[in-house]
Amino acid sequence: MALVLENRRARHDYEILETYEAGIVLKGTEVKSLRAGKVDFTGSFAKFENGELYLENLYIAPYEKGSYTNVDPRRKRKLLLHRHELNRLRGRVEQKGLTLVPLKIYFNERGYAKVLLGLARGKKAYQRKEDDKKRAVRRALEEL
Repeated sequence: MALVLENRRARHDYEILETYEAGIVLKGTEVKSLRAGKVDFTGSFAKFENGELYLENLYIAPYEKGSYTNVDPRRKRKLLLHRHELNRLRGRVEQKGLTLVPLKIYFNERGYAKVLLGLARGKKAYQRKEDDKKRAVRRALEEL
């Protein structure tokens, strides 16, 4: 597995309940930019549209050497999951307060681009502060 990028901010802002691995439909120049690590998760999420799952607001920088073949860097990208996984996820996402956020983008052993999605519930400000305190205590204990 060749990790391209990990969304560490998501684990800070959300409580991750489950994870799913999904394929992602990309154009050729997007794959080249992805391999170069020119991707940004800021504000990206997955949502259902017409029974299919799309990753929105994921920024993949235009490839420098791709002229007219470059596409919109923030376009919707289709995610590939089995039908039973899609049905299960749709039911869970429709519950109040749950969303799908990308946690990692990587290339698997066969060279396919994959996205690790997390079914997440947003944390409140006081929950994030508690986590930060616990992390600080754990760090202090490790130093001793």
